[in-house]
Amino acid sequence: MRRSLIAVAALVTTLLTAVPRGQTADTGSIVGHVTLTTKVRGVPMPSASYPGRTVGQHEPPTIPEIKNVVVYLKDVVFRGTLPLRKAELRQEHETFIPHVVAITRGSTVEFPNDDPIFHNVFSLSGAANFNLGRYPKGQSKPWRFTKAGIVKVFCDIHSHMSATILVLDNPYFTIPEKDGSFEIANVPPGQYTLVGWHERVGERTTTVRVERGKAVTVDLSLPVEDRQ
Repeated sequence: MRRSLIAVAALVTTLLTAVPRGQTADTGSIVGHVTLTTKVRGVPMPSASYPGRTVGQHEPPTIPEIKNVVVYLKDVVFRGTLPLRKAELRQEHETFIPHVVAITRGSTVEFPNDDPIFHNVFSLSGAANFNLGRYPKGQSKPWRFTKAGIVKVFCDIHSHMSATILVLDNPYFTIPEKDGSFEIANVPPGQYTLVGWHERVGERTTTVRVERGKAVTVDLSLPVEDRQ
């Protein structure tokens, strides 16, 4: 009897540990790596129309280009209540940090001002049209994004400042780690269009099939020159 119980316990442990991280027994996951290539002809265009300026003698923070990439599933019909994401775009050394934010529709982004000067955050995008007005260091203003799409964010005082917010209709997205690795967890079984997005090249897509209890590996390549 004791041997039977030990055997059953061992089987249960095996079944539990057999499900890879980032998924349940009823879902799968997508893992992979994003590579930025240098196959860009000519000189890369600047991200703003005006030369960069900084506060005092400080240099703007360095952001790895890979952190401006978003990997997500496209045209997914998500049933249920979208989980909300907490995010912020800090204003630091006359720069939005981070440069790219990804959230679910209905989420709120905070815009704290860490500079010893006034900023005025606004957007004229179709997915969000707002103006937060001028406010000083130490204050933060929020905005709730109720429509999916790409939102370009600027400062009305400092024309060289810009950022992008991707508002998505499903929770299956992520921003890669600094080494390019990524994981999208708890994806229902099915066939999907996986997107690697960067603001300078738009979407690069591939088809993936997710199976229950398994992780599918996908590598993406984006023709984006890393300026770092």
